[in-house]
Amino acid sequence: MKGIIVNKPFEIDIVDLEKPVIETEKEVLIKVKASGICGSDVHIYHGTNAVATYPRVLGHEIVGEVEEIGSGVTKFKKGDRVIIDQVMNCGKCYACKIGRGNVCKDLKVRGVHVHGGYREYITADESSLYHIPEKLSYEEAIMIEPATISVQCLSRAQVTKDDTVLILGAGALGSSILKVARLSGAKLIVADIFEEKLEEARKLGAHHTINMKAEDPLKEIRDITDGYGPTVSIDAACTKETLPFLLEVTGNAGRVITMGFSEDLSPITQLKITAKELDVRGSRLQNKKFQEVIDLVNEGKIDFEGSVSHSFNYNDVKDALALIEKGDPSVRKIVLTF
Repeated sequence: MKGIIVNKPFEIDIVDLEKPVIETEKEVLIKVKASGICGSDVHIYHGTNAVATYPRVLGHEIVGEVEEIGSGVTKFKKGDRVIIDQVMNCGKCYACKIGRGNVCKDLKVRGVHVHGGYREYITADESSLYHIPEKLSYEEAIMIEPATISVQCLSRAQVTKDDTVLILGAGALGSSILKVARLSGAKLIVADIFEEKLEEARKLGAHHTINMKAEDPLKEIRDITDGYGPTVSIDAACTKETLPFLLEVTGNAGRVITMGFSEDLSPITQLKITAKELDVRGSRLQNKKFQEVIDLVNEGKIDFEGSVSHSFNYNDVKDALALIEKGDPSVRKIVLTF
């Protein structure tokens, strides 16, 4: 079978790989139909992901069709359309025991620590699989995984209808968070440097938008919040400048959610956190959120229409990466098809 492998930063090739086989009674063989390109995939390609190992078959947003099932599989049959949970955890460490397997001490993520979905076939335990809603195409179904990241983020933030939420960054991640956050009833502010993305955010339900290139975005946000500041601030841009800004703008007793993996140093002080008694919380991956998102899709509470901006055959992966690197604001989610 064919697969896409990054041997080392900036060296990506389409190669022949051994087709996986079912090794346990609960395993399922899946013919990959599509796999999304996430920012973390680009970071692995660039060599800026601190946790990835090489050589690596990328891809953690993976959908496909069941080709074969193990003798003990009961929930799936040949021909079923499925999406794969990217998180693999030990189930024994402290994090796992308290129900937070997404930060397992021995965490393995498909496409990061073990080979992922940029290949024609993949195997997974049936416990990692979920049925794709009938209303979604394979390309649209890719968006289930980013939505789980958003649900996890908002869960970590403990967002309620009484909150004012600032989402900093209106790209693919920020837009996905916005789609889920609007279900909470909270007041929603979205900030970005691209007016086109802010316009889209307004269409998706943002109550206020802020252009970070404006003369004084800090003042604008405070004006919107009657001087208090947002009670929840989510860093969906993940640069070394964004965390200090959010610590400054977030109101007393607020929560600041970080989602990036950059090791660049950010200039922050204890005063900003302690004086306002802020909670600064990381949000990594997702913790068994797939069914929650699938239920939202089936109930018509969330849809992914227009979320995928570009689709490429996997043979054209270099063209897809080049498009991302251009920084074109029209790019949202890019999907590789197999």
